[in-house]
Amino acid sequence: MFGPKTQCVVVVGAQWGDEGKGKIVDVLAERADLVVRYQGGANAGHTVDTGEGKSFVLHQIPSGILQGAVCVVGNGVVLDPEQMFAELDALEGRGVRTENKLHVSDRAHLTLPYHKLLDRAREKQEKIGTTGRGIGPTYEDKYGRRGVRVGDLRNLAHAKELVRTRVAAANQMLGMLGAGSGEQANPEEHVRLLERLAPRLLPLAVDAGRVVWDALQRGESVLLEGAQGALLDVDHGTYPYVTSSNTTAGGAAVGVGIGPTAIDAVLGVVKAYTTRVGNGPLPTEAEPAVAERIRELGGEFGATTGRPRRCGWFDAVVVRYAVRVNGLTGLAVTKLDVLDTFAEIPVGVGYTLDGEIIDSMPADVETIGRVQPIYETVPGWQKPLSGVRRLADLPPAARAYVDRLQDLAGAPVRYVSVGTRRDQIIEV
Repeated sequence: MFGPKTQCVVVVGAQWGDEGKGKIVDVLAERADLVVRYQGGANAGHTVDTGEGKSFVLHQIPSGILQGAVCVVGNGVVLDPEQMFAELDALEGRGVRTENKLHVSDRAHLTLPYHKLLDRAREKQEKIGTTGRGIGPTYEDKYGRRGVRVGDLRNLAHAKELVRTRVAAANQMLGMLGAGSGEQANPEEHVRLLERLAPRLLPLAVDAGRVVWDALQRGESVLLEGAQGALLDVDHGTYPYVTSSNTTAGGAAVGVGIGPTAIDAVLGVVKAYTTRVGNGPLPTEAEPAVAERIRELGGEFGATTGRPRRCGWFDAVVVRYAVRVNGLTGLAVTKLDVLDTFAEIPVGVGYTLDGEIIDSMPADVETIGRVQPIYETVPGWQKPLSGVRRLADLPPAARAYVDRLQDLAGAPVRYVSVGTRRDQIIEV
């Protein structure tokens, strides 16, 4: 993806998350100087299999850390600092060098224990399907102009008073949500947490937008990494069964602090089929026995929660929509090898709604829940793909499947993944 005209590249999920962005970022990061996360928080789970039996799950630290790239957590991320430092320590313990490789935006908002208590209390009532990691409540504080940011720790006395006020308000809300006294937040424990965090977090704090801008001015390659997927975007996803941030490419510029004209290309990551975690519509969801087969073959269990993912067939309506709202200039198709044993593979090419054919994504979940997918059945290849490294070496049926997905999506396929390891990739 990187070249004379593609210095700054965004990687986004083009379905409901879990598309394999971690692996694609890891592959691209070998040629990137700077890798930046631009939204989400510890609810993300990016899995990277580096080979030789080594696999890493990263929740907040950009996947590029495994390739030795300099990594930045942007202002659009809601940062759980305890989780981040646990990740850093785990990486160091496994031999990954992280010293001087990670910066954090001083404008990023902190996810604190009271946010997680609020998240879990609300989920008991609303059943949106959150991870319980405090993401939504942190974004609520951010947009309510009452959050605690990384840079606030530079004036620790002020940050302590701010967090005491926020904990008191959170406890009032928890009481209204039916939480008992044992489920409420302790303000002094939060104060002590800030005291522990400040000495380690502040040395990492930077003006992330300036760091990215300076790298671009030096002619360096910059990779902007998103979390979740386009259909979980708070504005453009299947609302209300969405995350609390803008997961689409438009959020990348805002989430790192650069202008949109600095972005040269947007790569959308899609599975060769479709999955989602939790509640909400999934038009091409397979019947239970087939869904379980895909789940077992693909290891479709959440990297963050361990929850089984709902599984179905490739939905071209969803991906065409993602191409439009993200301005995708290319696609990376992952987990093609999971379909190796299927004799026939249905592909969702459109919907019917109340007997009429539609080819676009409805805005509301009630309508999406009523659509019926239109399937086109294509032949499977029934040969293992894990050893293929060139597009020309794919079985004809597998090549035809990739070509068909490209035609239906309306964006060129740039990468095809045929296994979990970083070397199991075909560059088109």
